[in-house]
Amino acid sequence: MTRTIRNWTTWAALAAALTLLPAAEAKEKTLYDRLGGKKAITAVVDEFVGRVAADTRINHYFAAAAADPKRLASFKMKLVDQICQASGGPCKYAGKDMKSAHLGMGVTGADFNALVEDLVGALDKFKVGEKEKGDLLGALGPMKTDIVEK
Repeated sequence: MTRTIRNWTTWAALAAALTLLPAAEAKEKTLYDRLGGKKAITAVVDEFVGRVAADTRINHYFAAAAADPKRLASFKMKLVDQICQASGGPCKYAGKDMKSAHLGMGVTGADFNALVEDLVGALDKFKVGEKEKGDLLGALGPMKTDIVEK
């Protein structure tokens, strides 16, 4: 009888473990996937760039890019690739590093914060979840030290 109980217990434990197997095997989705992939990131970037263009606190930094449609399209694509890569997606950012890209621009902490506010506004428009928003800002936030000069 002991053997039967042990076998039953073993089988019951195995059956219980097998019901958990798909959940254990399923990896947590990447931030890229949780954001909705490249299409969703592109939509957020379009909104974000529009907000930055309207933001008198910082739009002067982007005036040259905004004035040239080809340059603006390239700028947006680099932002998409940067966010895609930072969030664990398949894209590869091929632009300049942040220190080189912002050298001599005189970006202040207040300027950086205004940019972050515009990004949060774009994420909020698309109802991006708080966890995803926090994870994305956490991935991009360390760039601040390479961007802010004052």
